[in-house]
Order: sequence, then C-alpha cells, then structure tokens
Amino acid sequence: MPWKVDFYEEKDGTCPVEEFLTSLPDKHVGKVLQVIQLLEEWGPILPFPFSSQIEGRLRELRIQYGKSNYRILYYGDASRAFILLHAFLKQTEKTPEGEKRLALKRMLENDRNKARKGGKA
Repeated sequence: MPWKVDFYEEKDGTCPVEEFLTSLPDKHVGKVLQVIQLLEEWGPILPFPFSSQIEGRLRELRIQYGKSNYRILYYGDASRAFILLHAFLKQTEKTPEGEKRLALKRMLENDRNKARKGGKA
C-alpha cells in the first residue's frame, strides 16, 4: 500500500516546499516529483541515493539534476504519511545546520498541531 506524502503547512496556509518547487525550472520539477513518487511507492525502505537519514526521524530526499543538488527534508509520522518540511538547493558537502534546524522546528510544530487536533504524530 503506498504511503501518503503531505506538504508541511505554515500557519498562514503557505507550503514552503510547494513554493520552492514552483520556483524551479519545469525539467527540474519533473525530476523532483519522480523522487517524491518513489517515496510514496517505497515508503520507509526507499534506498540511498534517493533517501538518507539526517538526524533522528528527520530524513532527506536527494535529487540531482545536472549540477543542481536538491534536498527535501521530511519525516514519517504514525499515520503512514511523509511530511515534506523544507527544500533547498544544496551547495555544500554537509547539510547546513540552519536548513536542518528549520526542518526540525517545522517537524515539532507539525507534531504539536496534530496532537492538538487529536491526530497521531
């Protein structure tokens, strides 16, 4: 059974990963969407080089298009859904701490919001 993929949503209703995707050239978006589809199909067993662990429950989707290396930071919750938290163009060897902190902050906010609404985090 495929997993569900959701976009993290800010309090104002915007979805940062969705906005990032709309800023990319069409061919790049197509490649990113292919890897997101692999995540839906494979779930938590999606192998490297498409997915790798960052810290705790935080993982990254790894997308390369030409010389562009894109990363989407995400996590899986108890409702069999992956939440896409943050996306960026990776320009360094290691994932920048600021990118990781932002994704971790969004993950905690998402968990708190689900708990308030009575859902599983």
